[in-house]
Amino acid sequence: MPVEAQEGSASSGDGSSLEEVVVTGIRESLQRNLDMKREATGVVDVISSEDIGKFPDSNVAASLQRVPGVSIQRAGTRGEPTGITVRGFGGDFNETLYDGRRISTASGQRSVDFSTVGADFVGALSVMKTPDVTLSSSSIGATVNVLFPKPFDQPGPRFVTSASGSMQDEAGDVKPTVGALFSNTFADDTLGFLVDAIYTDRSTDTNRVFVSGWEGGRFAPCQLTPSCTGDQLDDANKTVVGWWQQQYGAEQSQVSDERIDGRIAFQWRPSDNVLLTIDDNYSRQKIVTETYGFALWFNRDDLRNVQFDSNGTVIDFIQSGTPMDLNASIAEQFRETNQTGINLKIDVSENFSLDIDASYAKSEQNPDGQGSDGADIGYGGALGTALGVRVLGDSSDTLPQLTTYGPNGDPSRYLDPSIIGSHVLVRTSEENTDTIKQARITATWKQDGLRLDAGTSYLDDTFELADRNTFANNFWQAWSGYGAPSGRTSGVVVPTNLYRGTIGTSGFIPGFSGAGALPPQLLVYNPRALYAYLQGLGNPQTQNIPGFNYDCCDYTGSLDLALDPGTVQNIEEKTWAAFVRASFQVDVAGRPFHFSAGVRNERTHVESAGLGRLPILLTQNPADPTLLSTTFSDTQPISTKSRYSYLLPSLDMKLEITPDVHARFGASRTLTRPNINFLTPVLNVGSLPRVGALTAEGGNPALKPYLSDNFDFAVEWYYQQNSYASLNYFIKDVTNFIVQGTQRQTINDVIDPTTGEPAVYTVSQRVNGPDATVDGFELAWQHVFGDTGFGFNGNVTLVDTDKPYDRYDISQSGFAVTGLADSANFVGFYDKNGFELRVAANWRDEYLLQFGQNQNNSQFGAEPTFVNSSLQIDVSTSYQLTDYLNVYFEALNVTNDTMSTHGRFDNQLLDVFAYGRRYALGARFRM
Repeated sequence: MPVEAQEGSASSGDGSSLEEVVVTGIRESLQRNLDMKREATGVVDVISSEDIGKFPDSNVAASLQRVPGVSIQRAGTRGEPTGITVRGFGGDFNETLYDGRRISTASGQRSVDFSTVGADFVGALSVMKTPDVTLSSSSIGATVNVLFPKPFDQPGPRFVTSASGSMQDEAGDVKPTVGALFSNTFADDTLGFLVDAIYTDRSTDTNRVFVSGWEGGRFAPCQLTPSCTGDQLDDANKTVVGWWQQQYGAEQSQVSDERIDGRIAFQWRPSDNVLLTIDDNYSRQKIVTETYGFALWFNRDDLRNVQFDSNGTVIDFIQSGTPMDLNASIAEQFRETNQTGINLKIDVSENFSLDIDASYAKSEQNPDGQGSDGADIGYGGALGTALGVRVLGDSSDTLPQLTTYGPNGDPSRYLDPSIIGSHVLVRTSEENTDTIKQARITATWKQDGLRLDAGTSYLDDTFELADRNTFANNFWQAWSGYGAPSGRTSGVVVPTNLYRGTIGTSGFIPGFSGAGALPPQLLVYNPRALYAYLQGLGNPQTQNIPGFNYDCCDYTGSLDLALDPGTVQNIEEKTWAAFVRASFQVDVAGRPFHFSAGVRNERTHVESAGLGRLPILLTQNPADPTLLSTTFSDTQPISTKSRYSYLLPSLDMKLEITPDVHARFGASRTLTRPNINFLTPVLNVGSLPRVGALTAEGGNPALKPYLSDNFDFAVEWYYQQNSYASLNYFIKDVTNFIVQGTQRQTINDVIDPTTGEPAVYTVSQRVNGPDATVDGFELAWQHVFGDTGFGFNGNVTLVDTDKPYDRYDISQSGFAVTGLADSANFVGFYDKNGFELRVAANWRDEYLLQFGQNQNNSQFGAEPTFVNSSLQIDVSTSYQLTDYLNVYFEALNVTNDTMSTHGRFDNQLLDVFAYGRRYALGARFRM
């Protein structure tokens, strides 16, 4: 059915739903899409390409935000739209298909990173808010079907090529995008072939100020004064509830993002009754991120002169002996995806047809061991500083401010090379694979206005996840300690020839006050060059090397990675489904009435395997007393099996009250499967804990899917040519919500060396628990001002829930629906005489993103992460020079908007990213 939408041949008797929202400003296309909307039954939004090779946006997610009820999620370090939220449900609640097939993703999540999907040669995007039971019912938010062009869509020769240069104002480098598509049909249009490829390169510099976790706990009253005794810090005396910053810092990330997309499609129509399609979709993305900055670590029991606001947020404090870490990392992420499919359509008779589809998809992340190479150098110990971080305003416009910095509080020596020594060497590599095998058979019967669809499908989805790092072998601390200038016997002074200059912090975060309290520069150095220098010192096991941390590990001169057993997962899901749907049209009181009802039954078997181990010893690191090292027992393989089955009905109805006014009703049940990482059968204990911050996370392979009963009520008014207004009210009753239960407990009776008592871990595990109702309104208005060329397309989404987040609930079983936020999108356009101009504004209110922060050791369970409200404005324009050639220009984020997040309360800033503006200038040739 979505393919029919792309070809513009949806019939009024089709039980599926089509609502097409085209944002290119082409009036003829708008009218065609409104005609399709009027004939549809249910609720599906489609964004289509104006012409082959002319999609409205360069990123799929950026286009999807024009749809009512859809908002985007951005990657902070790149500013790229990477995911979507539909009616308040984001990430894994939305399923992505390629031409009706599930696409694999090696991200470690179920959701697809939309920055890996090039939009240049996409034919259309279909957002199914009510399910198509013949395809899937596995998404509570929406199912996004990415439709690619095929040679028979437009018979005959077609050629499109495009080239552009883009620049982000912070990076300053012009990067190319080049693509080409060729399609042709032969042998009286019985054979067709299409091939396209596009190369995209982007460069982005992003500034970030961060607090890695607002930890909740209880303070002793003496901590409000300059000093405490040991007895005063006993747990029994800690009665003051508050939240403090675990880590504070600033950094710049310099990102290079290269992507190659390619597609081949072959079609053969040996007769009017048979159509064979074979296609292959390929994408490869390589992201290299170089990051430079500083970070400061704080411990609750070390804080003095603590001041709280009325909510318990620590807004000022002093910590004596605070070390300064100067961080650098080079992260390489490589992701490659390929999907091969075959489809056979057979019209057996005038009434009966078959659709047979099969595909194989595989996605790999870092298959050759790519990963992150990072280092912390700096000073501490004898050079530690008595400092704090003050909170002076809201997270939406005010940065937390350092009270001082530099060795012993001397800012003039902040980057004195004579005192900077080696500390932590962090190397990681996350290697993931996702393999999908799927097949579907659909039989269709049409007769006298009645349509019946029935069939079956099978899907085998296998995830393999594993991390390698320098934590598993403790090599991360081989040269820790900062060296002799800090009064430590381990660590070596870093040679000055490894430094590569500095990055200024003036104007670091536009629109925020407090940047003047940051250190004036960030140190730039290559962590790999530091590795080479340290490895060049030789094998410390065969010779005495001053500065080597002989209490750490079996390091022999090579900073190798080791497999982290707690990250190993092998999860296989096999799902069998059977479905049936009936659609017909009748007259009710003389008015056309469209009806479609179906049901889908899904049975899923889950096999989950991993490697389990327990801590047997904790030791305090003499080079850094705030760090603990964990010794584990031998690993043992662990595996489990589970299964579940659900019946998923769906109903869509539409009554044409008048030729211009249509009313719709939809009801369905859909599901969303648990996050892959939740299904591991092992307890994963942190190997690198800080003092007072021991954590462990247990998987639950028996988790059941979220279930949602959905209802839609819509009215649409087509009041003039190319114009309409609509109102949609929706309800989602969701059960089996997965929540993170947290408790504090001992594990294997291991002793905490800092207390001499059994170590107490914060242990988290996901369980199926509460239910919640989400409801809201979607309002859409599209208007074209006659033949003037002007028009607009706007929508507003208002959402609510009966389970909002209670910021003042400090129980460990807190629960709320994530992702809910009011949003609005507006596109104003002009299109006449070959000139097009489009201005798009996208607004989203504050929302709860997730439970959990970068550092999450709170005594009150998983602390929340909120995203502050944002408004982004984009401008694009193009001019048709000839019938074959047009030029275009676009400016993204013209108001230089930032993205910021906060914790439980509005002044608990977690992250603020400034990713700047981006400009692109290019040309497109087609014939």
